[in-house]
Formats: sequence, structure tokens, C-alpha cells
Amino acid sequence: MSRPGRTRSPRRMVIVGGDAAGMSAASQARRLCPPEELEIVAFERGDHTSYSACGIPYWVAGDVTDRDELVARSPQEHRERGIDVRTRTEVTALDVQGSRVRTREGGSGREEWTGYDELVLATGARPIRPPLPGIDAEGVHAVQTLGDGERLLADLAALDRRRADERPRAVVVGAGYIGVEMAEALLRHGYRVTLVDRAEEPMTTLDPDMGAHVREALNRLEVATALGSAVTGLETDAEGRVRAVTTETDRHEAELVVLGMGVRPLTDLARDAGLPLGDSGGVLTDLAMRVRGHDNIWAAGDCVEVLDRITGAHRHIPLGTHANKQGQVVGRNIGGDYATFPGVVGTAVSKVCELEIGRTGLLEAQARAAGLRWVTVTVEATSRAGYYPGAAPMRVKLLAERRTGRLLGVQIVGREGAGKRVDIAAVALTAGMTVEQMTMLDLGYAPPFSPVWDPVLVAARKAVSAVREAG
Repeated sequence: MSRPGRTRSPRRMVIVGGDAAGMSAASQARRLCPPEELEIVAFERGDHTSYSACGIPYWVAGDVTDRDELVARSPQEHRERGIDVRTRTEVTALDVQGSRVRTREGGSGREEWTGYDELVLATGARPIRPPLPGIDAEGVHAVQTLGDGERLLADLAALDRRRADERPRAVVVGAGYIGVEMAEALLRHGYRVTLVDRAEEPMTTLDPDMGAHVREALNRLEVATALGSAVTGLETDAEGRVRAVTTETDRHEAELVVLGMGVRPLTDLARDAGLPLGDSGGVLTDLAMRVRGHDNIWAAGDCVEVLDRITGAHRHIPLGTHANKQGQVVGRNIGGDYATFPGVVGTAVSKVCELEIGRTGLLEAQARAAGLRWVTVTVEATSRAGYYPGAAPMRVKLLAERRTGRLLGVQIVGREGAGKRVDIAAVALTAGMTVEQMTMLDLGYAPPFSPVWDPVLVAARKAVSAVREAG
């Protein structure tokens, strides 16, 4: 007779954060492990899971008409797939020695401890919100979560109902990706928009000479730019609503203010638990996304620092593309498979009205900080054959290592067809190509899509000459 086997409890995977990284990890682990082998519990302090924060400016602008279009999978849909999602529940402490987390329910305030075998930190990032006078006034909005978007749209609707015939004024603080996208969204709502930033040019993810072209395009779109002066405070009216933004040099009236000053890793829990953090405050992991020095703790998404494949340093680059990939890596590893996240080259695209902006690799300041020597070239080209209808101007800037000709970075500013061309350079950077090797890339050609020599390859050809001239 065979003896009955001993019942074994499943391992428990606890996830802190229910957006891209956390729920990608949960979904991937569930594909590999059934519930009887792996229990998955995800704590999310908000109401929503698996949504696109990157899409919020387009929802505000009206390109996306319904909030739920931004939600890839609801909490209930995750539960139906065997993932215990607990919304409105905040993790307030980590006990690394005891392998448990403390949680607090938002409604009841009840606190309890939950043990884990595997812990995944996917806490994301928090918007930068400096302690300025008036920063918490009515009418001042961030755009980090779906709730932020709902509050902004409700405020826009309320202002629209009571405004006079004249165009209302809005100020966007911060001229990065979110700032320029929100400037367009507010233009679409009929606002006179002023974009304020302490930098001399918008888009500090570009070199200043390329940022200048973004500024010129914004001005042509009637977005006023107030640059080179830091915000000092926000004025309010007698009812506590924002009425103006003040800087070191000026004052800008506003019925509405949007903050787009960037984000920082949300790593308070990790720091308090003594987990290793990098220079930017992000959690440090190995290539498998395991937190350094901790076999059963993992981290992914906007709360981590990632390996820069060009310089070998670690950087904080908060993007949904990275978060989803890192979450899948974590889920595969916890589920018994094996995967690594090899790092990034720093690719990003954005748009404001018809202007497209793309970058990948290093800026000049980053190349200098890494101790590299480089040459730089800039070319003017068109998105299609010059004779084909709709051909639009495009500016491409390329950095190459001075001695080897290795590609270091590319920035593109132009009209339709400009932004995604940066992907050519992203692949070349990942492959470690030289600019001379790039000139022979077999890219698709037809007059409606490109000139005979694609603008990126024109820049590569010019860079080959610059490298040779530099010796």
C-alpha cells in the first residue's frame, strides 16, 4: 500500500504596488505556477491596477475618451486569474528579517502582518512637489495616477462652466515630457498656456541646442515659454484657489496649474528596511531584478535604478516599457524559469501637437560625465523624399566616440515620422555599432516613407567624416 503524501503549503509571493511592474510579475508567475504551488497577493493603495499613466495627457486632451481605455486589466480581472489583489490597502512597513509586510486598509484602518516567501517591490515613483507656498492650493494638479486625471478633468469642466468668453490661463510647471504633453492637452481645452522651467531650454532630456528647436516650435503653437527662472511660489485668492505662479523674475496669472517637474523613486519602504539604494534613491538590483544581498526580495519598475548599457553606470529612467519588461523578468524567476534584464540605452519619444521628439543614448553632458571623448554632427533632412507630398523637415543630432566611431547617442526633432526613427539608433546602440557600420544598414525605402538616404543614416555618414577628421 502506498502511504498518502504530506500536504504542502504553496509558496507565497507578495507584491507591493499593482501597476505595470507588479502586475506583470504577478501575471508571468501565475502562467508558470498554478495556485496550489504559488499563492500571489498584490497590495495596491489606490483603486486601479495595470493602467497606462503615460496615456493620461492624451485622456485629458480628449484623444482617449474613456478612463477605462487606459486600464489593461482591472483588479477583478486579475482575481479571476488567480491573483489576490487587495486595493485601497497600503503597505506601511517591511520586516525583512521576519519575511513579512505590514498593511493598513484604507477604509477601516485595520493593520495586519502578512508573511511572504518572495517579496516584489513595485512601488513606482512619486511626482516632485517642492514645499513652495501655495503648492497644495485648489487648482494645482499632478498627473501621476488615474485619480489625478479624474480630478484635473473635473476641474477643467467646472472652470469651463463658469468662465467668461475670454480664454482662461494655465501654467505648466516643468518643461519635460509630461510638461509639453500637458501643454498640448490644455491648448486643446482652449487655454492660454505658459510653460515654466528653471532650465534655459525645454526638454532637458535633449541637448540645449535641440531643446531650442522644441522651444521655437512651442512658441509657434502659441505656448508661451518662461525659461531660465525657478518657481518661487503660487499665489492664491481669498477662497484658496491658485491665481498665479511666481518665479525669480516674473509672475504668471493662472486659473489652473499642472505640475510636471519629474519624479523620484518611491523607496521609503526600502530605505527604512535597509535595502540598498543608488545615487538617485532607486533600489539596486542584479540583472535578474533581485535586490542586492537578498535572495527572496525583488524590485522592478520606477522604483529601481537600471544599468546604462553605454556607460555601465546605474540611472533612474522611469518608463512603462522598462517596468513591464522588468516585471516579466521577476515573474519568470519566481515562477521557476530564468530571465535577466540587460539594461537600457535611454530611448524615449514624445510629441506636442505636430512636433515629434525622440532621443536615445547619451547627451553631451552625460558623455562628458562618463569621461568620454566624442564628436557631434547635426543634419537637416526631410521625413520623405523631398518631391513627395507631405515631406516635413527633421533635425537629427548624433554623437559618436572620437577614436572608435562607436555610436553614443541620437536626438531627433521634427514632424510626422521623426519620433520613431530614433528606434534605428536604439537598435544600433544596443548592438554596439559604429557610425560607419550604421551607414550600411539595410533600411526600407520608398518615397512616401523616406528619402533614399534616411535622415539617421545621413547623420551617420557625416559622423564618419567627423571621426576621421578628428583622427
